[in-house]
Amino acid sequence: MASEPLSELSPTTVGIKAAAQYLSGSKYKGKVKLTGLGTPNDMRAYVKNGTVEQFELWEPAKLGALAARAAVALESGQITGKEGETFAAGDLGTMTIGADGVISPGEPTVFDEVNVDE
Repeated sequence: MASEPLSELSPTTVGIKAAAQYLSGSKYKGKVKLTGLGTPNDMRAYVKNGTVEQFELWEPAKLGALAARAAVALESGQITGKEGETFAAGDLGTMTIGADGVISPGEPTVFDEVNVDE
């Protein structure tokens, strides 16, 4: 029975790049599946050479826009920060405050061989 590749998740852009750099030249390339948060410029070569199949990245413009809209809504009294409250966030639509005051702009962008050059 063939063994499945090991998996490794790197939660930082620096970590995934360092791990990919190591894996790309090691005997573990193809045996360890690496993913995590990375930037297309840092990860492009590792996607193209088969070291990494895909990785993710939060879209900074969305995060910034959401933070600004949330700050305005909070300062103007539209929201208090309580779980379940909603507010208009421009192009992002209506956002809902989650547990512990967390507001998410949605899922991060997944990059792979199809869109890593975009």
